[in-house]
Amino acid sequence: MPTKVINLQDSFLNQVRKENVSVTIHLVNGFQIRGYVKGFDNFTVIIENEGKQQMVYKHAISTITPFKTLSGNYGVDKKEETK
Repeated sequence: MPTKVINLQDSFLNQVRKENVSVTIHLVNGFQIRGYVKGFDNFTVIIENEGKQQMVYKHAISTITPFKTLSGNYGVDKKEETK
């Protein structure tokens, strides 16, 4: 049986988007952007803060930090975690 490929990046971004969790995006140049993830694709993330939207290219992102601990397992099967 083929194993399902889990895209942690998409799972994480989708969860903070659905739960409307505020995040800080740390860029590789040292800047930080705070806001809410409104959408994303393979190359970009749309962030909204104070009614303004910014499109950030993923290659410029170093780290994304949510302001609260997220629930869930990002699509990882609990049986697979123990291997």
